Amino acid sequence: MKVIGTVGLPGSGKGEAAAVAREAGVPVVTMGDVIRKACRERGFDPAEHHGEMAKTLREEDGPAAIAERSLPMIESELEESDVVLVDGLRSDVELDRFREAFGDDFHLVSVEAPFETRADRLLERGRDDTDLDREALREREERELGFGMGEVMDRADVVVRNTDSLEAFRERVRAILDEDLDRIGGDDYVQVRTAGGAP
Repeated sequence: MKVIGTVGLPGSGKGEAAAVAREAGVPVVTMGDVIRKACRERGFDPAEHHGEMAKTLREEDGPAAIAERSLPMIESELEESDVVLVDGLRSDVELDRFREAFGDDFHLVSVEAPFETRADRLLERGRDDTDLDREALREREERELGFGMGEVMDRADVVVRNTDSLEAFRERVRAILDEDLDRIGGDDYVQVRTAGGAP
């Protein structure tokens, strides 16, 4: 059994990593889907109220609320698959909850890229208004960093820099899913951290 969590700022490539996992037959549990579902259940547009709903759920049910709602989904997938990818951790509390639930079988991957690279990708994607406005993107990042995302990224077991070709990034993700980091060339793009968190 292996549960791979991903963390990364908007436009870093978490969604692409999830797509690679799905192509490889690895089930993906997206934490953002938990929030979008809560929006729809309460009659809100997920595109407009995603951040607000994430904050509301944490206020109502505690800082691990989204992780707690994700756990049954992960456990259900583990009944059918040896590997599950969990897309989109945001806080230390969520990381601690998953490590408590899965112990050494939980591995965290931080997907990272510079702001301008991410902003250009989001502009091309154009999924919502914050993708088109750099100032809105900065505000969105500040909100997510306020949840503790920066600390989670610092605690990742593996750091993948998504700064060159899409195919190279996809190959790195496939290697992580296969636990075959030796086939990835260059420490510039992938760092495996020691147990203490240092590269």
